[in-house]
Amino acid sequence: MPGDDPAEAAAVVFGELPDFPHLPELPARGVGADVLGRSAALLVDLAVEVVPSGYRVASRPGHEHRRALDLLRWDLDAVQEAREKSGVTPPLFKVQLAGPWTLGAGIELPRGHRVLTDRGALRDFTSSLLDGLAEHVAEVRARIGAPVVVQFDEPSLPAVLAGDLSTPSGYGNVPAVPAPEARQLLTTVIEGARRITDRPVILHCCAAKPPLRLLREAGADALAFDLAALDGASAAFLDEIGEVWDGGATLFMGAVPTTSPSSPLSLKDVGEPAFRLADRLGFNRSVLAERAVPTPACGLAGATPDWMRRALALTRDLGKAFVEPPEGW
Repeated sequence: MPGDDPAEAAAVVFGELPDFPHLPELPARGVGADVLGRSAALLVDLAVEVVPSGYRVASRPGHEHRRALDLLRWDLDAVQEAREKSGVTPPLFKVQLAGPWTLGAGIELPRGHRVLTDRGALRDFTSSLLDGLAEHVAEVRARIGAPVVVQFDEPSLPAVLAGDLSTPSGYGNVPAVPAPEARQLLTTVIEGARRITDRPVILHCCAAKPPLRLLREAGADALAFDLAALDGASAAFLDEIGEVWDGGATLFMGAVPTTSPSSPLSLKDVGEPAFRLADRLGFNRSVLAERAVPTPACGLAGATPDWMRRALALTRDLGKAFVEPPEGW
């Protein structure tokens, strides 16, 4: 979400998405508010600090770690207040955090190497993350009074699989992680989150060609990706989408632009790609009502406040259109 006011962001979320609100993230606040710092704040018995190259494992919690915790507490206070003002307990509430591969790619060990290059350290981070997630979910549930759904964000996963991450020197790349190893770690966090929440688990990857089959094989119940990935998509990628959808996964479709378009957009404009996808893959359009959730395309941090509200309203209305398509669609 754009801006730096958690109370305003929470009020907008509960106002525009009353049936499925979420805990807003406001990265414009700086260190500790981005996806890595925010997720690191959940770690139990592990701490990070900020160095010129980014986040690094620290021997003990310092100023940056405490700042991330404070920001998270302010956000929880804000959503609790927004829920109380709304007077309604939502049927579900979503929280999101970095997945283990994105966390391991984005945080450094003391000597500068990425956490994921040390498999023991990566396992420790994953275990710590799940411990912290359990505490986080319990607090959110107590404050909101609703069942909690967890979304893991894995924007770095394709680079991890392709060996596209640089080494500390910048002159080489970290070796690619084999798909079975990547899948196994994802299965660990998915099963852990499902035990914590007793709810389906969402895996989100906003890369141009997200590894949907791998995410589904890892056990994800829902797969979140941007519909822009369909532009010029190969037949193999379309087959992959059809395979995971036919296999029972729910698709969270990033249909609404993250920034204000140059010309006005109608509800039909943002909805057509999803309906075309169902038609192209040979599904009855009722699958959109049964196993599809419209979302903004990736995050709205770069949006204007006006477009942010418009985007969320379009998202909500498109969800209704999936259930009851307007005449002429």
